[in-house]
Amino acid sequence: MKKFTAHFLFLLAVWTVTIKFVLPVSWASAHGLPILTYVYWDFWWVIHIWLGWALINHPRYLFWLALITSVSECLIVMTKFVLFFKDPQWTMWSMNWFVNKLFVLGCFTILLIDLLFNPDRYRYRYREISFK
Repeated sequence: MKKFTAHFLFLLAVWTVTIKFVLPVSWASAHGLPILTYVYWDFWWVIHIWLGWALINHPRYLFWLALITSVSECLIVMTKFVLFFKDPQWTMWSMNWFVNKLFVLGCFTILLIDLLFNPDRYRYRYREISFK
């Protein structure tokens, strides 16, 4: 499950960078607008890459990084959904944002459930060194 979630996070980071930076800059450039017109500044993708790396390499802080990030992401996304649905404006940009947030919420819900039901999978294990 850890490897799956790690790869999900890497894919999510690439997708986030694409829809929040690459597409908006391309769209603005193609329409003669300032290139940062539609960019949505967000650097969670950096944390997603870090957490993906941590899930594969299992550093001492993995459990707490995964727990804090999962809870934070779920709370933030759910809050954004509540605010969005008060007055939804369905545009190409909001639809990209919405679909991205659905996948973010799904990824971190899966991770949070696994953390709660299998915490030992994420805790640090001392590696024994063999001199044989």
